[in-house]
Amino acid sequence: MDELVYQLREPEEYTSCAVFNSPHSGSAYPLALLGATLLDPVRLRSSEDAFVDELFRSAPRHGAPLMAATMPRAFLDLNRASDDLDPALIAGASRRVLNPRIAAGLGVIPRVVAEGRPIIHGKLPLAEAQRRIATYWHPYHDRLRALIEDQKARFGMAILFDCHSMPSDALNSALNLGQKRRPNLVLGDRFGASCDRWLVDAATEIFTEAGFSVVRNAPFAGGYITQHYGRPAHGVQALQIEIDRSLYMEERTIIRSRDFVAIAEAIGGAVRALTALGPRRMKVAAE
Repeated sequence: MDELVYQLREPEEYTSCAVFNSPHSGSAYPLALLGATLLDPVRLRSSEDAFVDELFRSAPRHGAPLMAATMPRAFLDLNRASDDLDPALIAGASRRVLNPRIAAGLGVIPRVVAEGRPIIHGKLPLAEAQRRIATYWHPYHDRLRALIEDQKARFGMAILFDCHSMPSDALNSALNLGQKRRPNLVLGDRFGASCDRWLVDAATEIFTEAGFSVVRNAPFAGGYITQHYGRPAHGVQALQIEIDRSLYMEERTIIRSRDFVAIAEAIGGAVRALTALGPRRMKVAAE
């Protein structure tokens, strides 16, 4: 059953305290969703972090696990709280003070994809929302939590890298924030709440040296996963990584671009450096 929820690639030997997570790269669209959606297949995938798990696939070679969702974001958003139910979509969901994401249709069961396009017509029964959360959300987060706790037990601390992609036009506003050139990677630490400054500084240096233009917390400071798991005072650092999709894919058609291999190699080099941060179990050569 777990393979229907996530793919977990583990290293032969755990030598890094890092955990890499890609909660929005799932692309196994259920037939029921495909039959009910108002969208064509490409638009349905427009909020998916396509290929992000491939960009970070080298993590196990450097001693850290890589966890990636199987179910797509349009079906269930693993980067939202399990009780973030949208009453405009879920029949019977209690109406409470809504956060801006729910109001925008981006609850744990999304109402819309990119550019506010509705996914289905009408509402879902509350029982269906609860089924998705019980079947997919809880097993995913149970395993992610266990990975983090295991790393903390092994190394005394854990570093969670939550890996995402963003539409290229999301960064246009950054040009008005004093940037010398258009950024293409955003590091989110919830404005210092989810990890210590040394980690953000180190990750900024690593990605800059890999050729990326890096900004922090704008326009993305980190979602539920970064906020929920990041507890620096308790030995768990969490940092969100957002990469400009136009670097490695054709956004209109959701296919890998001719630059995909080069960007994957650059990310791979950064991953190697990221896994070396924090305490590290070194392999001892045989005498």
